[in-house]
Parts: sequence; structure tokens; C-alpha cells
Amino acid sequence: MEGQEGTQQVHLVLANKRFLLTHPDVQDIEKVRLKEEVFSMVKADDMAPFYETLVAESVLEMDQSVLDSMRAKIEEELKKLDEKIADAEENLGESEVREAHLAKSLFYIQIGDKDKALEQLKVTESKTVAVGQKMDLVFYTLQLGFFYMDFDLISKSIDKAKSLFEEGGDWERKNRLKVYEGLYCMSTRNFKMAADLFLDSISTFTTYELFPYDTFIFYTVLTSIISLDRVSLKQKVVDAPEILTVIGKIPYLSEFLNSLYDCQYKSFFSAFAGLTEQIKLDRYLHPHFRYYMREVRTVVYSQFLESYKSVTIEAMAKAFGVTVEFIDLELSRFIAAGKLHCKIDKVAGVLETNRPDAKNALYQATIKQGDFLLNRIQKLSRVIDL
Repeated sequence: MEGQEGTQQVHLVLANKRFLLTHPDVQDIEKVRLKEEVFSMVKADDMAPFYETLVAESVLEMDQSVLDSMRAKIEEELKKLDEKIADAEENLGESEVREAHLAKSLFYIQIGDKDKALEQLKVTESKTVAVGQKMDLVFYTLQLGFFYMDFDLISKSIDKAKSLFEEGGDWERKNRLKVYEGLYCMSTRNFKMAADLFLDSISTFTTYELFPYDTFIFYTVLTSIISLDRVSLKQKVVDAPEILTVIGKIPYLSEFLNSLYDCQYKSFFSAFAGLTEQIKLDRYLHPHFRYYMREVRTVVYSQFLESYKSVTIEAMAKAFGVTVEFIDLELSRFIAAGKLHCKIDKVAGVLETNRPDAKNALYQATIKQGDFLLNRIQKLSRVIDL
């Protein structure tokens, strides 16, 4: 299941095509092509269990002759694999037995039988002694988790990998795990943690089985923009040589990053509009599309208002290349949600910033927590009195 260096794992490519097939924004003519590609990939790997799932979801049409053919091939291959395991157990050593069990695990992964693949991986693990080889089994499980977007399986596998590293393990596998964990964090909306893990892995990236390096840089820039302050963004992202070599290949990304840092807000909104389609059609980012759009706008509006004690709404609208009505509506939402610290003087057409004082905010938080604690103590005392 593991992709060769420089190539994405085939099943993750398939998972992405399946996602696009069910996406409402993908054109029907494109879906016809995707359906053919998915069907040919399923047939090529004899993915009978996965084919049945796709038919049940109405993604593909049922072709009984194809399904019967795949099942026959699977049965034949499993017979061969079981014979190899029996032969290895009778005539060969422990490492050969492990290899035979691993081959069966990989076959279950290949045909898309998740439950049997996980079961067989556990059997293979029981035959495995070396920490590095155990780690490789965890990576297979993680790839399976990302294929099915099973976050519970991914989370448990990451924890298991970390405990294995306490026993030993090489740096190459540790660095690979950072990318897997970063992708998990991004997929579960922990963008800050994802950005930190991705930035740590920029110079050591070898996880081509998950996605190409260009996609990795795309995720790194997107997560960093809403997670880092200006100084960190400049040091770790804007001026990073690894990012500079690739960022130009990704449409709108360079303009998106640099226009934000250079305060060219009109260009930023233009690039942002160009990137929305890529974010919306990304399998891992799509569930967080609306949230990410809000967070980016919060960052850019906060940065603009940081320079002013007060500014006219008209001036801000002009800087962003939008109408006064749009900015007025946008800011009212963000102010009401507590995302921006300013108030709108509608009569004068002016925005007045009221940046929170850090000490005052800490004082208010302490008072609030103190009240909460006193209420809890009072409730507890009533229970004890009874």
C-alpha cells in the first residue's frame, strides 16, 4: 500500500476521486470521467468489498459479472497466500512467516476490505519484533484510516506510534509521523498544531505516499496564515527557501501569502477568491471550508485595524476593493461574534478600535473564574449538608 518515493499512494488517489464524484460543485461532464477512472482503478486492484460500498452509495452502477470476476480472483489469491503462510510456518524461519502474513495484510488493504486488513495487521504485528517494522505496520494502518477518513483509528494509531518511539525508532520515521499527525490535526480543525507539525517537517519531507510536496506546501501555508503572528509568518513561511522554491507552482498561493504580509488587501481578496475553489475541492479541508474562510477574514481585518485608532468605513472598503455595504455587513458579524475589537459609528461612517488591554482581560477572566468556583463550592456545600 505504501507509495514509492515521489508518488502518492494509489488508494488515496482513488479516495480523492471518490470524494470529487460526490461533490456538488464538480461538473457533470467531469464526473463522467471520474466515474470511469474510479471503476477502472477498482477493477485493477480487484476491490470487490469497496466496489459493493460504492454501488450501495450510488456512486457506481452494479455490474454482477465484474463483481463475480473480482471475487473469484480474490479467492484464488487468498488461497495462494494461505499456502505461503502454511509453508513458511512449517519449513522457514520467523522472518519469512512475518513476510507471508504481511503479504496477506497488504492484499486485504489492496482489495479495500478494512476489517480483515486491520485484523491481519494485528496478526502480522504479533509476529514482528523490530520497532521499525512495527512502525511500518502503524503507517499502513494510518493510510487505511485516511482512506476511510476514520479519525478514531487515526488517533489511536498516532498514539500507538508515539509509544513505539519511546522504545526506539529512527528519525526518518519520526519525521514521517509528524506529517501524518499534521494531516490528522488539519482534518480535525486543529490548524495551530497542524501548522507547527508541517513547519517542522518542511526540510525533511519524505511522506510522498500521502500527497505530493506541492500539496504539502499548500497545506503548510494555509494553516500557518491563520495560526502564526506576523513575525513568525515572515521567518518560517514568507522567507522559507523550501516554500519559495515551490509556492509559484500553486495558483494564487504566492499572491495570497505575500499580499497579506505586504498589506496589499485588494490583491489579497483577489487571490483569496481564486483559492476558495481549491480549498472547497480538497478532501481534507472541505468540511472546514466555511470556518477557514471566517478565520482568514478575521486575520486580515484584524491586521488592517491594528494600524488605526479610527478609520472611515469607506477607506477600509477602498483598501479591500469592495463596497461599503459589504464591509459594514462583514464587520458587524465579526464584532457580534467577538472576533474583532472595534465598534461602528454608523452616523459618522467611522470604525473605532478598542483593543483589549491584556492585564484588564486577565483580571476579568480571574473574576469570572472566581465566581464560577464560588458557585460550585456553594452547590457542593448544599449536597454535603443534606
